[in-house]
Amino acid sequence: MRGCLGRALSVGLGAVALTIVGFFSEAPAHSQDQDVGQDEVATSVLGNYLAGRFARASQDTHEAAKFYGRALERDPTNEVLLEQAFQMETMSGDWPKAIPLAEKLANTHESHRMSQFLLGVTAFKAADYTKAEDHFKAASENPIGELTSAIALGWTRLAAGDADGALKAVDLPKQPDWAQFYLRYHRALIADIAGRRAVAKAAFEKMFRQDSRTLRTALAYAQHAAHYGEFKKARQIMRQQISKTQGDPHPLAKDMLTRINKGEKTPFLVSSSSEGLAELFYGLGEALTGEGGVSLGTIYLQLALDVKPDHAFALAALANAQESAKRYEDAIATYDKIPKGTPLQSAIDIRKAFNLNSLDRVDEAKAILVKLIDKEPNDVRPLEALGNILRARKQYPEAVKYFTRAIAALGKHDPRYWGYYYARGTSYERMKNWPKAEADLKRALALAPDQPLVLNYLGYSWVDQGKHLKEGTRLIEKAVQLKPDDGYIVDSLGWAHYKQGHYKEAVRFLERAVEIKPEDPTLNDHLGDAFWKVGREREARFQWSQALSLNPEPEDVDKIRAKLEHGLDNKAEAKNAGKTRQVQSVDTARRRSENKAAPNNRAVE
Repeated sequence: MRGCLGRALSVGLGAVALTIVGFFSEAPAHSQDQDVGQDEVATSVLGNYLAGRFARASQDTHEAAKFYGRALERDPTNEVLLEQAFQMETMSGDWPKAIPLAEKLANTHESHRMSQFLLGVTAFKAADYTKAEDHFKAASENPIGELTSAIALGWTRLAAGDADGALKAVDLPKQPDWAQFYLRYHRALIADIAGRRAVAKAAFEKMFRQDSRTLRTALAYAQHAAHYGEFKKARQIMRQQISKTQGDPHPLAKDMLTRINKGEKTPFLVSSSSEGLAELFYGLGEALTGEGGVSLGTIYLQLALDVKPDHAFALAALANAQESAKRYEDAIATYDKIPKGTPLQSAIDIRKAFNLNSLDRVDEAKAILVKLIDKEPNDVRPLEALGNILRARKQYPEAVKYFTRAIAALGKHDPRYWGYYYARGTSYERMKNWPKAEADLKRALALAPDQPLVLNYLGYSWVDQGKHLKEGTRLIEKAVQLKPDDGYIVDSLGWAHYKQGHYKEAVRFLERAVEIKPEDPTLNDHLGDAFWKVGREREARFQWSQALSLNPEPEDVDKIRAKLEHGLDNKAEAKNAGKTRQVQSVDTARRRSENKAAPNNRAVE
């Protein structure tokens, strides 16, 4: 459903379809003095436009908005500039600047979706529901616009006191299945607020049969059931949602189960029309950012926050989008807006620590995580986070200490926990403590026999040390089957063939690895070695030169230079042997799988 929504949203959602040809209108004949003035204006407009494009490409929406705004001041009728300035101001949540731009766009293009949505939200907040309806209707030109408009109309009519009209607005039987999921969800929310318990229950049941994995909708359904004292049903809902996710249950899921077990009659997840409208834009924004549409998704998330500034899930999703854009300071500021004291607090602090680490503020990141560990010694999440930060910083002995504490806190062997042994094992390997590294990697493999990271690291380590060559190669071959487009893993298979003297096969796989990951110095170095062995010496030297230009590890620089000068004689080859590359970190791989498992909580793990 997320994929369908992402594809639907991508249709017709770009800037106004205007070409840059004719960006500046041709000037009529005039004097030389007039030429100078016109040229200065044109240069200023073009310069600010180009600076805005550069800032946008660099994910700096604030600077992009500033440059597009300057250009628009000098050329106020230019529709390209108007569209770009509107998008940037909306992505920044600067409503005093965005609203006048939306009015201009709506006057020029009546069906301009995002400007109409913003104007509809503005009217809704002013309790001018008739005007809000007009704007939302104007945004319903295509299928996704029709869906969004219908749900927005439902919440607007409910706010105006028309519950029957609200339910009728979200009754669109001809919409496809993926759209029905959203319609049923909002129909249930509207019915609950309107006191139509049976209608809400029927809509929730259909929605949950369609998708029982999504956390946000499961919480809404469980809170509905618990609100009416149906605790057995509420418990069943949450247990089914938890069973569909990977890893440990989400903090909010665990908190909800605790409340259910206490017999707490919970409030509805959405308790007002304003919260419902915010929920609509949050759902669209989260789905779109999850499918890679970060810019447009950010606009929807900002619309949600315009309606409800403390919407915790929308703030978390916005922070995640800012992290994707490497705007770590903005992400930290967004996390700080999430209300304190919720079950999300530890996860929020962990994300802030990762962002601080990305800003090279390692001591601050460590202080946050140590505080969390002192507060909850048996919570493995901050232990794992600190271990991974230290491992990435090559502080392996200290990383091992925290991974060991995490493993002790887990207290049981579970396939979900393979990553802790993998992380500790790779840290031991980097410390050159191979016996302990091998033991942990084997434990990780026993827990997750189809995990490509473990198969690759253990297999590569064996092959690179000249041990268990056949078994190591078999593990790597399985890893390649599971992840054929991972350059590091394909390189491992090529290197395994190289170590066994199968140089032609080595070239085949190593060339493929460099095609996938051309920026990695080790992969280029390996390919150079294989080329040399099959007599392609000129190509070998080229690959070694390429490896040298890609900032290899300091201990490898002299080895590569020696090969460039003397070729790959036995002495050079011996010096080059024994280096095990550090593959993609486990925290990144696990984060990717968790995002897929819990799409409504991508930002807070």
